[in-house]
Amino acid sequence: MPGALGRWIKRYPVVFAALCGLLVALCGIAAGGSTFGTGYAQAHSLLEGSTPPPESFGSLKFLANVLSAICGIPGGIFSPSLAVGAGLGFNLAPLFPGVALSAVVLLGMVAYFAGVVQSPITAFVIVTEMTDNHHMLVALMLAAIIATAVSRLISPVGVYHALARNYLPSSTS
Repeated sequence: MPGALGRWIKRYPVVFAALCGLLVALCGIAAGGSTFGTGYAQAHSLLEGSTPPPESFGSLKFLANVLSAICGIPGGIFSPSLAVGAGLGFNLAPLFPGVALSAVVLLGMVAYFAGVVQSPITAFVIVTEMTDNHHMLVALMLAAIIATAVSRLISPVGVYHALARNYLPSSTS
């Protein structure tokens, strides 16, 4: 991070990580424990229409993921991204009356994941295969392509490429 905050974080990385950890714990408490872990059970319950997690699950899972990533201790990318997408789809479902909740949740999963990884084909194939939901293939493709395009307006590279840059040797020229 730039500026004074970035300098403070570099000076006190353990304190910063502890503060982020405290905020992640508060997210979990506020969401009744549903933001802890990968979020697989919550995403599954949203897709199946069984007991949904709290309304705040999507936004708090997103916040917990961001806090985990910026403190340098990411809690995963793949499953948490799918869970955040499912939660955000759940939150957006009331905007689409008459559309099955599971369809909006599925579109949220593929859109959010595609936006994070910026790989639309990977996103819709993985979500299609994981959910065995082939009747929504075209909608999933479109959601993944649109989400990737919007994501690239914000950041030119996906998260995996950005993380891979940390492992490349720095040039001496």
